[in-house]
Amino acid sequence: MPQRPAKSHRATPHPAASFAAVALAALTTFASPPYTTASDWPLETSLPQSGGVIDIVSPHPLPISPDELTAWVQRAATALTHFYGRYPVKSVTIHFLPSGAAAVGGGVEHNGDRIDIRLGPRTNHDELVADWMLTHEMFHLSQPQLARGYSWMSEGMADYLEPVARVRIGQITEQRFWGDLVEGMPNGLPEPGDRGLDHTHTWGRTYWGGSLFWLLADIRVRQQTHNSKGVRDAARAVLDAGGDGSREWTIEQLVAAYDKGIGVKGVTVFTDLHDEMGAKAVNTDLDALWKSLGVVYTDGKTTFDDTAPLAEIRKGITEREK
Repeated sequence: MPQRPAKSHRATPHPAASFAAVALAALTTFASPPYTTASDWPLETSLPQSGGVIDIVSPHPLPISPDELTAWVQRAATALTHFYGRYPVKSVTIHFLPSGAAAVGGGVEHNGDRIDIRLGPRTNHDELVADWMLTHEMFHLSQPQLARGYSWMSEGMADYLEPVARVRIGQITEQRFWGDLVEGMPNGLPEPGDRGLDHTHTWGRTYWGGSLFWLLADIRVRQQTHNSKGVRDAARAVLDAGGDGSREWTIEQLVAAYDKGIGVKGVTVFTDLHDEMGAKAVNTDLDALWKSLGVVYTDGKTTFDDTAPLAEIRKGITEREK
């Protein structure tokens, strides 16, 4: 199973790339794709959602049809509306722009009301069906902005909740969900000399370290509530309290609000985990974690051991929506 790309990280072109190659890529990027027509672009349309509306803007020709583009947006939005019970913001504009990358080439969310996504010239239907990036960026709409040093909390949230939301409605399989985590989580472990998540801001620690924080939080919440609550309850409560991407909160406000959102007296998982992992590096025995959950990953294939001590918690995390 291929490892996920580096999220919003953008590769730097090799200095030996020729001017002709760069020029050809630029022409290819902005040229009108052969299976769309000039009348398709520029595109401006809206997709009503439960609790909000998504405005789609594409000023330049893209290598996919408008119908494919809007279907992709709706697919991502559906994951969030099922997860939260509504779309996280009343209005957001998504700008789609051409890119020199091969396919979906990067995304960024701005202040709870705008997302920019870049598409390369070889983007196709299959790429969009498999894509995680748009759903990831939409999840950023659902959490308040934090100071720069806490980007691991924001990226970890979007990194973890995106596949949780998708697996719970059947957009990806349980095998894909757990296989991706097994392959990716080692990137989040501290390297020699690393400090806690609040102080070490490498790519691996920010994205995968943050995702590991959220996975551990989900497991602990479920352990302490007899599998009746999960991090979705915390995330929903913060959003319902007005904590979307247009707001600015402190890390202390956020973890306290997440704990309050669990709704069980004495359960302070987010505060406790931040106290443990924020200031100092913590090594997690991933092999032991997967074994306890009953996740068996061998030669790229994921199977499950339902006799494992935390097998029911594993099932609760990926339980399909009714």
